[in-house]
This record gives sequence, C-alpha cells and structure tokens, in this order.
Amino acid sequence: MEARVTPRNRSTNSDFRGGVAPREYQRRFVAISVRALQQLSRCNVILPFLTATCRNPLGWVMNQYLSLVSLVVADYDEAITFFTRALNFELCEDTPLGGGKRWVVVRPPGRVGSGLLLARADGPAQAARIGDQTGGRVFLFLETDNFERDHARMTAAGVRFVQGPRHEPYGVVAVFEDLCGNRWDLIQPKSTHNYETRP
Repeated sequence: MEARVTPRNRSTNSDFRGGVAPREYQRRFVAISVRALQQLSRCNVILPFLTATCRNPLGWVMNQYLSLVSLVVADYDEAITFFTRALNFELCEDTPLGGGKRWVVVRPPGRVGSGLLLARADGPAQAARIGDQTGGRVFLFLETDNFERDHARMTAAGVRFVQGPRHEPYGVVAVFEDLCGNRWDLIQPKSTHNYETRP
C-alpha cells in the first residue's frame, strides 16, 4: 500500500511527487535495484562500480567508484613504456589534447577498476612533485593473485624493489619504485594465497 500524505502533513511533503513519502521512495528504489542486480548476476554481468555508496539528501543509495588517479610524470612515452612493459599494464587511452598535452590512461591487466592518468608535469611546481607525490610514503597498492609470479617478472623487467617480500597478517607484500621514484606495494592479500600455511 502506498504511503499517501494526508492533508495534515501535506505542507511538509509537497515537494514529493504524488504525495509519496521519502521512505516509500527509498523502499521502491531499493526493491527495484535488488531485482535488477539479481537479473544481472544471472547473466554473469560484473558491476565494478558497485564499490562504494553514498546517500543523497533524500536518503537514496547511490553507487560511486574511483576511476582514475593522477600520476605526475616527466615524459608521456617514457611512462607508457615503463607501465606497459615493466608492470604489464594496458594502455587504455592516449588522446592528444593540443599544445603537446595528452590524455594517457593505463590500467592493470585482467581487472576493471581504477586506472592511472599519466599527467606530464606542467611547470616547476608540478615537476618538483615527480616521484614524491606522498612525501616518501607508499603511494599506490598493486594487488595480485600470484605474488611470486609478478615479483619474478617485475624483477626480470628491471623494476627496483626497495624492500623484499615479507609476510604480514594481511598477506605477502614487497615495496617497489616506479620509474619516477614513487613507492608502491605489490601485495597478494591473504585471502587469495596459501602463504598462511607456511611458517
């Protein structure tokens, strides 16, 4: 049964269509969303954007995701070479913007998620941040389903690991630097490997 607004409280809810109260809107929205997700799951459709939620002023659930992170680099082509060859990333977009600028996006293979926008430094202030976007802290976290495979491949490709593999309660991890000097974690979460069975 619809939650119709009575004359007594119509003045406080006059901005809702047909007099339907906010809670009823939210209930209907959630019900429709659940049915839609059930249908999509039957078709094996992956919704990578269902990773975070926020609420608008009416209380409806909205889905968001972090699409890109800017990485300041000295040269586009040098950065593309490093990420596509040393890290085996995919070059998703390389679009000229005029004035020598380009929109360059790379992403890790085998998964839809956040990508890197390779942004060439524009001016001394940005150039000063190349390789030090977080003041020496680990900047980005690259998850893998096979740490030994990727650690060996990256080492052979010349990637510099500043800390060797270590076993933590959350998984196995090693710290490496990209071509600019930014620090990354290569990490295999505990839930996806068998390291917890080792001493």
